[in-house]
Amino acid sequence: MIERTEYLNELKRWKDKDLIKVVTGIRRCGKSTLFELFINFLKENNIKDEQIIHINLEDADNDFKSYKELYNYINNKLDPKKQYYVFLDEVQNVLEFQKAVDSLYIKKNVDVYITGSNAYLLSGELATLLSGRYIEIKMLPLSFKEYVTAFDDKNYHQLFLNYMKNGGMPGNISILKTYPNDIDKYLDGIFSTIVYKDIMARNNISDKMLLESVLKFIFDSVGSPISTKKISDTLTSKGMSTSNHTVENYVTAFIESFLIYKAERFDVKRKNLLARDYKYYVVDSGLRSYLLGKKADSDMGHILENIVYLELLRRGYKVYVGKVDDLEVDFVAENRDGLKYYQVALTVRDENVLERELRSLQKTGDHYQKILLTLDMDLEADYEGITKINIVDWLLKEE
Repeated sequence: MIERTEYLNELKRWKDKDLIKVVTGIRRCGKSTLFELFINFLKENNIKDEQIIHINLEDADNDFKSYKELYNYINNKLDPKKQYYVFLDEVQNVLEFQKAVDSLYIKKNVDVYITGSNAYLLSGELATLLSGRYIEIKMLPLSFKEYVTAFDDKNYHQLFLNYMKNGGMPGNISILKTYPNDIDKYLDGIFSTIVYKDIMARNNISDKMLLESVLKFIFDSVGSPISTKKISDTLTSKGMSTSNHTVENYVTAFIESFLIYKAERFDVKRKNLLARDYKYYVVDSGLRSYLLGKKADSDMGHILENIVYLELLRRGYKVYVGKVDDLEVDFVAENRDGLKYYQVALTVRDENVLERELRSLQKTGDHYQKILLTLDMDLEADYEGITKINIVDWLLKEE
């Protein structure tokens, strides 16, 4: 198992705190493995097997018809004189699961951990019932830094090219080492489960062709500002009858299943959010390659942009697309320390390209850190306060 150090440390930090630990993220991104790693940590720290209750609610053997069945099953295993750690994988599969979770949470000798593959998990009744009583850990597929730990050959440039194409789903690793031609079969399984189970079934969608067409449009438009109206108009012009409302519903479903992420636009000069033409980024470049086929390789610059966006999320930033007058900053990353600006380019060896990429950063009018990330292999450089860094080096080092 690949050590998911950052996420594991998060669980360790919140251990025994009076909060429900909620791990969210797309299917197969490693949530169950994270629980296994944490359970191993508990055992290494003298927690006995009988104090650990781990239930995967995707498993047909764990078919609880109601939250009461689930709660009673767990409650019957509890001894009030002992401390317990309860892990519930894909808890949204149990009707009204939040009532079982809340009932377990209020027990002084139970520390509760749950996972879910849909943002619905923390919406509606659960958010209301458990308001202020949970901490969410947002999990993504493998970072490049995690990805390289699985390989003995540390040719980072080649590994990064593979990562760009195949993505960072943890299950990719063993397939790449044994049957590399089967990557698409593996990704098809993930994609089909997300589309059929998490999106179509949950949202009562019947038109799979239209759904996939909307998703392909978004995947193909990574890094470009688009609107649901533009998607609707384009598909309608190609003979697929749809509406702006339908497309909006589909996009919401994609976001809730963690398949895509929406980046809002940020006016750098006025320091406020803008209300239209969002950009969308894909949770995993391998899923994009699978869905788009050879077309996916045609825009490496935007794939790089996608990888940087996800990495900034991993590092705990809120991430926006920046607008500076009539120019754009690829990313404005915000945390408690303030802002950082990032521009992403495949190469800036051409002086005209370098000048263009620097221009928007130069016009921000403030003194926050400004970084230009490229695949160029030369040493780090500084352009009047703007630092140029090789993207592979940036991905591998600590902030």
